[in-house]
Amino acid sequence: MHSPKRRLLLPLLLLGLSVAAVAQSPSIEFEKYTLDNGLKVILHQDNTTPIVAVSIMYEVGGKDSFEGRTGFAHFFEHLLFEGSENLKRGEIDDYVQSAGGALNANTSNDRTYYYEILPSNQLALGLWIESERLLHARVETVGVETQREVVKEERRQRYDNQPYGTITLELYQRAFKEHPYKDPNIGYMEDLNNAEEADFQRFYQTYYVPNNAILSIAGDIDVEETKALIEKYFADIPRGPEPPRIEIEEKPLGGEVRDTVYDNVPLAALIIGYRTVARSHPDYYAISMMNQVLSQGQSSRLNKVLVDEKELAVQAGSFPASSQDPGLAIAYAFTRPGTTDLRPVEQAFDTEVGKLQTELISDREFQKLRNQIEADAISGYGSVAGIAESLANYEMFLGDADLINTEVQRYTDVTKEDIRRVAQEYYTPENRIVLYWLPQPDSK
Repeated sequence: MHSPKRRLLLPLLLLGLSVAAVAQSPSIEFEKYTLDNGLKVILHQDNTTPIVAVSIMYEVGGKDSFEGRTGFAHFFEHLLFEGSENLKRGEIDDYVQSAGGALNANTSNDRTYYYEILPSNQLALGLWIESERLLHARVETVGVETQREVVKEERRQRYDNQPYGTITLELYQRAFKEHPYKDPNIGYMEDLNNAEEADFQRFYQTYYVPNNAILSIAGDIDVEETKALIEKYFADIPRGPEPPRIEIEEKPLGGEVRDTVYDNVPLAALIIGYRTVARSHPDYYAISMMNQVLSQGQSSRLNKVLVDEKELAVQAGSFPASSQDPGLAIAYAFTRPGTTDLRPVEQAFDTEVGKLQTELISDREFQKLRNQIEADAISGYGSVAGIAESLANYEMFLGDADLINTEVQRYTDVTKEDIRRVAQEYYTPENRIVLYWLPQPDSK
């Protein structure tokens, strides 16, 4: 990645950092409009601190790859720090850091996101940088070759040579046969080696167009002055063709998939993936709450049973991955040292899921769950950077930025019966992938 701070989202999900957290503020005001070239703009004014977050989200991610050219969205996350026609190599970082700001980017399977956090008097700098990225990025051999080696090294460090680093790769390639979620967000090494400059030019011209982006700005701004600056830097960028969209509908899994993976790891782990719904599906909320019952907090069911009572695991959890198309909900348990038989761990997990399928959760547990959701809503996002990203996410994937204020109601509308229903519908053996993740015999 461009800097050690930049991250890939899927590995972080395995640490329990779901990108689908429900935290939100009930009173975030914003203005939304669209330029003639199709660029969507969202502005949130917060004058309490002289800071502004300038961000732009493109609807292109790991799943949006030309055949045989996986990993391009993540590659571009790196490449577009190489400079532009008016920014020499390295100057993007230099300008932002010299202004007392910070910058970063991240890529998921579904979108790419760039942002700068700046003193509010440097708003124009952030807008200029992002307009250069959109219109004048330097997509040429020297940058391509430089970043090709950076990304290949990142793949080695974060996946291939990292304990448990390939869990999501192994899980998703078994969960999907046709949908490009089967391919790693970072891409295959052979694709990174074989990609040519013309491939990158094509990708840039296809997806880096204003009608495929949302410019989201939050912080200490004057709204009318900001609009004028946006007009100055973005209005003349020509609209592009509408980018292609993935229209593959993955067939049902058709039966449980089981496998054993040997890895250079200290502890055996149980990894389970259930095929579930897209982030926009109404059932997502009940699935999310079901997973909170299973794994959120010290008193959660998996922690209480697998970790505390049965002492089968040192850590256990579950979460639904947030995805634009139907994806996975993932459960995991890292076992105690010396564990070689994962069957008791799997049986204990299945027992807890079975309880959710046959019994309604208690009134006390349900009230605790609702209290957690409401507390998250009150606590809000905590920063203008978080608000800017959330507004863009809600607008891009759910079609309504105002869900930053109202989505909590979708969670509180979920009933105990809904939680039992989704457990019955989605958490079935024929709808899951089970991986026994075991230490190499010689790594004990």
